[in-house]
Amino acid sequence: EEIPQMVLKREIKDRTDLRERKMVTIDGETAKDFDDAVSIEKTRGGYRLWVSIADVSHYVRENSMLDLEAFKRGTSIYFPDRCIPMLPEPLSNGICSLNPGVDRLAFTVEIDFDGNGVPLKNRFYESVINSKERLTYTTVKALLLNEDKKLRERFSNILEDLSIMNELCLKLKARRDEAGSIDFDLPEPQIIIDIEGKIEDIVRSERNIAHQIIEEFMLSVNRVVATHMATVPFLYRVHNEPDNESIQGFMEFAHNFGYSLKKKKDTSHLFQEILKKADGRPEERLINHVLLRSMKQARYSEENTGHFGLAFDNYTHFTSPIRRYPDLVVHRLLKRMAKGRYTTREKKRWEALLPDIANQNSKRERIAMEAEREIVDLKKVQFMKDKVGELYPGFISGVTSFGLFVELTEYFVEGLVHISGLMDDYYTFIEKEHSLVGEHTKKRYSIGDNVQVQIEGVDLGKRQITMRLIEDMDYRLKKPGRTVKRSRKRRKKGKKDEILPRL
Repeated sequence: EEIPQMVLKREIKDRTDLRERKMVTIDGETAKDFDDAVSIEKTRGGYRLWVSIADVSHYVRENSMLDLEAFKRGTSIYFPDRCIPMLPEPLSNGICSLNPGVDRLAFTVEIDFDGNGVPLKNRFYESVINSKERLTYTTVKALLLNEDKKLRERFSNILEDLSIMNELCLKLKARRDEAGSIDFDLPEPQIIIDIEGKIEDIVRSERNIAHQIIEEFMLSVNRVVATHMATVPFLYRVHNEPDNESIQGFMEFAHNFGYSLKKKKDTSHLFQEILKKADGRPEERLINHVLLRSMKQARYSEENTGHFGLAFDNYTHFTSPIRRYPDLVVHRLLKRMAKGRYTTREKKRWEALLPDIANQNSKRERIAMEAEREIVDLKKVQFMKDKVGELYPGFISGVTSFGLFVELTEYFVEGLVHISGLMDDYYTFIEKEHSLVGEHTKKRYSIGDNVQVQIEGVDLGKRQITMRLIEDMDYRLKKPGRTVKRSRKRRKKGKKDEILPRL
């Protein structure tokens, strides 16, 4: 609270002044902490990109109380209705956040690219910036793709810049694809909360060209920082190649869907090709999920073993120091390097510190991810609690020996149709075909099949939604949400289906 909420004149001394440059932030609609601002221009030979990251290390000093608490937390945790920040809000949403129209201290990476998006040279320096616009992903998409006239008039001062960003982004993406970088297409749920804090809707989160622009720029910056620091003790973001057993297991799984690729390419290109072949097919999401589970988890390490998923030899996390502690550490190390203060003594000190930092932050990241996932699952179940008995269209998203997982078309919500609820026949699980097949009727339920279901039960404690299939030929004449009463005979019987945990 004692830290001033405005940049002081004495703090600007010896910094590169970028306040006149057209820097903009591009984030989600609900974001309040802005880590990064970007600016671009075309050069004679290609592009020059400026990525300015909030200079959190200026305010959070090493071994201070703020620093020790940030190390303990490791990361900010984002829930649908709130955030548990790594740093106090006067920092995370205040003086450290690159809010529009105010001076902010930053650490800038300036990269020159050739016409094909190949990085040629880079510079690292402390700066002071003044963001000209707070843009959202939705706004940028509308400006670039939808050609919204009113928006284009409002943001006419940066339209050309956004067009150049889009151009460079596509070239960077093409280069990653060529190198074997693996992009998973796993849509995430976006939970819409109303002003009273109630769940209004659950939809698929969108990933558009604006997301890709920021993603490609941040990947490029993280990569050049890691490459620049490769000769000194440093904190890397690493992702090891899966072992042969995992690779073979996934290939056999994919083969069951007709993907019979021979291992004539390296592993990353092989995985990449399978994902491209699965694009748009009913099993696409399942293929993505199984491949993700086959791969090792990315983590932080003082040893650089490369990043298999991105196909990068050098990679780190530098771009989000407001919400990730490793990025704050990387800023400190990069500053020492830039100022010639990474002495032999300092190298030995950081060699001793980095293993514990890497281990702690890898653990904290996993804890945060698990907490976020559990809360989203809970919110989904809470949302469906008052919808028991209602009908919805959906599609089969998974098939197991104990039943079918069905995702509702209207909401990004999944539930289980237990096999004991398929009472018209005895069904056998055909693992290789990912199907349940009726012994007498030969009726088949497979991934991607469109079905109609009734919400049968919602268990908040287990965070589970159970459904039953509706075999009603006139279903298309009915509207989703209509309640169907169960027959008196079935209600009297009252037999409960066994509820098994979701895999």
